[in-house]
Amino acid sequence: MGFLDTLKGTLQRELNKTLKDASATLQKKARDASQKRWTVTFETLPKNLEELRALPEADLKEPYKAAALCIAAYCVWPDDREESKKMLQFLSGPRELTPMFFNQVQDRFMDGKNYIPFSFFEGATPENDYTPSKPYTITVYDNPNYKAEGYYGVLLRSGGADSMRQLTLRHKPSTGQWFLWEDFTLGGIRIPKSADKWA
Repeated sequence: MGFLDTLKGTLQRELNKTLKDASATLQKKARDASQKRWTVTFETLPKNLEELRALPEADLKEPYKAAALCIAAYCVWPDDREESKKMLQFLSGPRELTPMFFNQVQDRFMDGKNYIPFSFFEGATPENDYTPSKPYTITVYDNPNYKAEGYYGVLLRSGGADSMRQLTLRHKPSTGQWFLWEDFTLGGIRIPKSADKWA
């Protein structure tokens, strides 16, 4: 096989890869454009249960409201773990959160990973050490793949992850409220630039 044949084969593979990547990007944009979403904006983040309950979203009448408030409650954890626990218990409704649940939350914040919940707000990226734009704005996406009667799955986009994170809410028919049921938002993300020894 000659040099030109080798070059032609290499160029063809690169072209195929570029076309495949472009097609995947266009498909993702089309899915995102058609996916139901809600935006929640906080002028300031609540620092305790009283402030959280004073927010209009605390009526919990829509699953996306409960999801946004869960992220806000996690933001309190590094500064005031007890208040964060109270907020999370309120957002979980009649289900009593266990010490195991709180231990899992604490594990997610190990090694100074206090930035993880902030990564879900607009403007927060590894490059700016996950500093959100103000006012604090979070977009909650419908999870079209999660369908179960009495439950609602939503997705949240982190500025430090390649895939969205899932949160599931459970409906309480007697009050019409939605409460935290399952949460997969606090998984690992890219470290902030200031902590990256290779940056």
